[in-house]
Amino acid sequence: MKKIIIFSAILGSVLAASVAVFANKTSAKIDAPDTVAKGAEVTIKVTYSHTGNNFMHYTNWASIKANGKEIARWDFSSNKRPEDEVFVREIKYTVKEPVEIEAQGNCNIHGSAGIEKKKIDLK
Repeated sequence: MKKIIIFSAILGSVLAASVAVFANKTSAKIDAPDTVAKGAEVTIKVTYSHTGNNFMHYTNWASIKANGKEIARWDFSSNKRPEDEVFVREIKYTVKEPVEIEAQGNCNIHGSAGIEKKKIDLK
């Protein structure tokens, strides 16, 4: 009986350590043009990354802001998680003035890797 308890404790420790190694914060990377003509509609593509998406540990939201105003948001849950550890969201946005795009995602346990920023200037 003691051997089973010791084995279970060792196995539990190994599993806990391996989960910690693979866990991380949700990060975002923005793909958008550097300059556009005033009034142009652009596609803003954001790639979100988070290792370990499962029912207990997942990206619980992702968002895109333009000049500080939220223009897109996706909320997730343990039953409705992102489709993969790396997932992409695209939106169309009409650029009327120079704009700073911000993208961020959040892990329900570890939080966010921070805000990714990209400026789009007018030609």
